[in-house]
Amino acid sequence: MAQEKRLKAWGNNRAGQLGDGTWTDFRTTATTVLGLTSAEVVKIAAGGAGAANGHGLALLTDRTVQTWGNNGSGQLGDGSVFSHNAPGQVVNLANVTDITAGGAHSMALLADQTVVAWGRNNYGQLGNDTNADSSVPVRVEGLDKVIAIAAGLNHSIALREDGTVWAWGYNINGQLGDGTSASRNIPSPVGGLTGVTLIAAGCNHNIALVGAKGSSGNAVKAWGYNATGQLGDNSTITRYTPVDTQGIWLGGVSQIAAGGNHSMAVTDSDNKLKAWGQNTSGQIGDGTTDYRITPVPVPGLTGVRLVAGGREHSIVLLGDHTVRSWGANGSGQLANGTTEDSSSPVTSLTALTGVDKIAAPVGGDFSLAN
Repeated sequence: MAQEKRLKAWGNNRAGQLGDGTWTDFRTTATTVLGLTSAEVVKIAAGGAGAANGHGLALLTDRTVQTWGNNGSGQLGDGSVFSHNAPGQVVNLANVTDITAGGAHSMALLADQTVVAWGRNNYGQLGNDTNADSSVPVRVEGLDKVIAIAAGLNHSIALREDGTVWAWGYNINGQLGDGTSASRNIPSPVGGLTGVTLIAAGCNHNIALVGAKGSSGNAVKAWGYNATGQLGDNSTITRYTPVDTQGIWLGGVSQIAAGGNHSMAVTDSDNKLKAWGQNTSGQIGDGTTDYRITPVPVPGLTGVRLVAGGREHSIVLLGDHTVRSWGANGSGQLANGTTEDSSSPVTSLTALTGVDKIAAPVGGDFSLAN
C-alpha cells in the first residue's frame, strides 16, 4: 500500500513550529508534521514574530483547526499558554472556512462570514474591544459578510463581500489605513478603498488588489510601513492611507502576497512574479540584495501558481507542483539542504509530489507545504 502523503515543514524549529514532535533547532529539508495526512488538510497558515519563533495552523476537512508551535500568548487556541511541537485542536472552533496567522495571533473565518481570533492582543489585534490576550477564540466585533482575512505582525485585516477592507490592531505606521497612527481594538474601514478582491498583510504593511482577479484593469494598492519600499510606490515614505503600487501588470494581477517587509504579485497573462521592498537577504529574488521601491520581475520563474512570503524569504508553488524558494536561509527555510542565503530561486526539497498548498510566516523563518 502506498504511504499516505503528509503535511511537510522545514526551517526554524526552536518553538516546535515544524510540528514534527521535536525541538530540533532547524531542518534544511522537509520534515513531516505529525498526525496530519495531506488528504485531510484543506488550508495551511504560518505565523511568527521572530527568527526562532513561530506557529502553524491547518484547517481540516471537518472544518476544525489544528495548531502547533509557540504558544506564549495563546496563539494555538487550546486554552493554554504552553507550546507544543505536534498538532493539537483549537478549542470551541467549528465551521471554519479559512485561516491566517500573524506574529503571535491567529484568526479564522467562519461559515457564517464572521471572524474569530485568538492569541496576543496587546495592540487590539484580536478585534474584540479589549487588549487582553486570549488562549481561546473570541469574536471580532462588528464584522460580518467577510470573504477573506489576513494577519500582520500585530494587526489584522478583513475583506468584506462589498469590496471594502477593515483593519484593527497596531497602527503606528498606518497599518490600519485610516489616516491616523492610533491603534484600534475593533475593526475600522480602510480609507477610500473599494472594489477589492484580494488582500495580503506584511509585518507592518498591507497590499490589496482592486478589480477582478486577472483582469487587465486591476490595480495593486498598498499602505503602512514603507521604509524599505514595500509599498512599491517609488518612495520610502510610510503611508497612512492606500497608495498605488507602480508597475505595468500585463494581463492584470491574479495573486498577491506579502512577507516581512517585501511584497509580491503574480501576473495573470504569463504567471510570472514581480517583487518589491526589502532585499537584505535576497528575498526579492532578482539576483541582487538591492532594495526595490517599485516592482521588479523575478527572473527564471514561469507557471507560478501560489506565492507566500516569510520574514526574509519567499516561496512559490509552480504549475508542475514543485516548490522554489529564495532569500534568507540561516535556518534552512529554503529547504535546499543548506543554510546559505540565495538571491535567486532554488529548488526546495519538499519530499512531496503534487504539492498544492504552501505557507510562510510574516515574521518567522520556516515554511509549510502540503
